[in-house]
Amino acid sequence: MRYQPAQNLHYNTHACTMSTIQKISPNLWFNGNAEEAANYYVSIFPNSRIGRKLLVTEDVVKDSGRPLGSLLFLEFELDGQLFQGLNGGPQFTFSEAVSFVVNCKDQNEVDHYWEKLGAGGDPNAQMCGWLKDKFGVSWQVVPTAFIDMITDKDQMKVNRAMAAMMQMKKLDIAEMQLAFSVH
Repeated sequence: MRYQPAQNLHYNTHACTMSTIQKISPNLWFNGNAEEAANYYVSIFPNSRIGRKLLVTEDVVKDSGRPLGSLLFLEFELDGQLFQGLNGGPQFTFSEAVSFVVNCKDQNEVDHYWEKLGAGGDPNAQMCGWLKDKFGVSWQVVPTAFIDMITDKDQMKVNRAMAAMMQMKKLDIAEMQLAFSVH
């Protein structure tokens, strides 16, 4: 798909607009299911919403390969973080080379995000706090307590916490803290 100048973009005027524009935002390339993915993510994260939408117009039908009037692009916000979704087609797919880290304050949050984001994803891709969702996007569901452990000055404690983490799929704060604090 070729870049289209701004004057060719026709945004859905019924959609809300994002209140602030981030300097840098992730743009996710989907194969026709960007809106489904955005709605799914918005249902998981608090303080989230769908923003502006770009529908395919006559001037971009040929270059986009998408039907006239279908969704080409949308903005969505997940807990204050702006994302963009593009229905770009099957040419590109997601890989583990890029993942989104969800920093969790406690085990309840870890459990919530692990369950919701992992639903329908590839169970073989679950390891060390990483998972793939049903759209193929990689996520890291990480308790902030683990970050505190692995940045400790005592390298023996760090090594024990890391060794415990390496044995897990979903991260368990209590198990990692036990390994971390063992004398």
